[in-house]
Amino acid sequence: MSAATGRRHRSGPSTSGRAVAIALAIDVVFVLLFAGIGRSSHARAETLLGLLGTAWPFLAGLGIAWLAALAVRRPLAIVRTGLPVWAGAVIIGMLLRAATGAGTAPSFIVVTAVTLGVFLVGWRAIAALLLRLRVRTSR
Repeated sequence: MSAATGRRHRSGPSTSGRAVAIALAIDVVFVLLFAGIGRSSHARAETLLGLLGTAWPFLAGLGIAWLAALAVRRPLAIVRTGLPVWAGAVIIGMLLRAATGAGTAPSFIVVTAVTLGVFLVGWRAIAALLLRLRVRTSR
């Protein structure tokens, strides 16, 4: 399966459970990193509960998007997984924040969309590049 396109090769192996778990863990870490950076830039107390309180809407959006995009099938795919997971984390996260009375200022929405885009799509792009380079050097 091509990491960049999400297309299956005729003789390519299926995605392993380990690869899925690692991809999901990387996504979760990046959402937590986003929340941590945001909290520290606003001089908020750095506690685990505070971090989780900030991150939970985006983590919920991430989880829902993973299910909706069937990310377990192609966890490294940029277009078929990365973009929907990014959009879900941002849109669902913001909707949950709005529903709970948390801030959704336009500038925060832009920063969230850009940062999570760089994180959630960016690591997949880097992985695709590394996989291509690895294939080229093994020939």
